[in-house]
Amino acid sequence: MSHPDNLDVLAAQTVPQDAAEYHQLISKEKQTLKCSIVPGQFCQSSNETNDQDFDYLTQHFGVVGSWEETLQKLHALNSASDEKTTYKILFLARHGQGFHNVAHDMYGDDAWNSHWSKLNGNGDMVWGPDPELTELGIQQARDNCEQWKKEVANGCPIPTRFFVSPLRRSVDTLIYTWESISDPKTSHPLIMENLRETTGVHTCDKRSTRSEIAEKYETRGFVIEPGFSEEDVYYKPDYRESVGEHAVRVNRAFQQIFTSTSDPVLSLTSHSGTIRAQLLVLGHRSFAVGTGGIIPVFVKAEQT
Repeated sequence: MSHPDNLDVLAAQTVPQDAAEYHQLISKEKQTLKCSIVPGQFCQSSNETNDQDFDYLTQHFGVVGSWEETLQKLHALNSASDEKTTYKILFLARHGQGFHNVAHDMYGDDAWNSHWSKLNGNGDMVWGPDPELTELGIQQARDNCEQWKKEVANGCPIPTRFFVSPLRRSVDTLIYTWESISDPKTSHPLIMENLRETTGVHTCDKRSTRSEIAEKYETRGFVIEPGFSEEDVYYKPDYRESVGEHAVRVNRAFQQIFTSTSDPVLSLTSHSGTIRAQLLVLGHRSFAVGTGGIIPVFVKAEQT
């Protein structure tokens, strides 16, 4: 597995201003659901868990107790709740190592953010736009596949709905993670703009065109959400999305996902920045996830 490194820890952190900006922006949004964490179900939600040392592959993804007990609680809560409240388990997955991650590590955070992230490559390596997974990134996803098989044998539920960022490092991670467990031609993962990485300035966060994404993935069973534009209208070369703005976008994704499916166990494959924003929206503690990592969350959604 890939333990979170110093850059992963840095990317996972939020400051009070991030939450304040998010709450200010979200107050202007039309939202029908408020999502929060049910505490005590996964080790990652506890402040006592050290995210730099935690190994989700050897700790049953972090489940507290048995999977049977966790599923019983999920079903019991849903059975006892009123029509305005629902509970789900979301497996938040980060894509495996991409070439941009290699460059970021090689140049360091300051040089990456000030110079190299704005370029497409360095002459030897290409990391933008929409970079591919490295061989290590592919292996990280395949390692997850093997662990999923073990956890399923141990009672872990297989997600029945899949949602994914349109950036190909995330889509490919989903494919390699589930290639011998869940067939996309049956599960039809939904490609969603609002699950993509923090966008702007960094060329690695500019997506491919809709036509390119469709050509590569629709024949494999993936579905592109309605309204998905041909060109990347989110990416701006001169403006980087803030954490608060990203969290608003993630909240829109949660609104769409929770109102479109009654399935209780879901998979969302995205990015470190997206997971940071997801945890902020859910009121979960910050938690660093290395490339290829997974963090499950037990979520309560209430109609507002």
